[in-house]
Amino acid sequence: MYTSKHGKICYIELPAEYPDRSARFYSEIFGWNIRTRGDGAMSFDDSIGEVSGSFDPGKTPAAHPGFIVSIMVDDIRATIAKIEVFGCEIVNPLGFHPTELIAHFRDPGGNLLGLYQEPVQA
Repeated sequence: MYTSKHGKICYIELPAEYPDRSARFYSEIFGWNIRTRGDGAMSFDDSIGEVSGSFDPGKTPAAHPGFIVSIMVDDIRATIAKIEVFGCEIVNPLGFHPTELIAHFRDPGGNLLGLYQEPVQA
């Protein structure tokens, strides 16, 4: 069961020139569930089924977005390595933010997104 509450981010339209490639990227790297909607659009649900969305070939990614969506990961270093193997760019590497485990990357559609790993509590 998903959380339904006023103010929750629930749906994302990701620009994707090649939806199949973007779908494979998010499925392999983040474990997102990929599905085809009734209208034929390629869609996704995040790894815990809380956020859904679609890959939209009719949209263009922002060159310099002011709003960055970050994806939570268990191991940011391993995730960065997988993103690089997939052929995507790490825009701001791990360590650019002095107090958080954050990195920024461009996905196959050219969208700028973030990675976030919760700090290990001692």
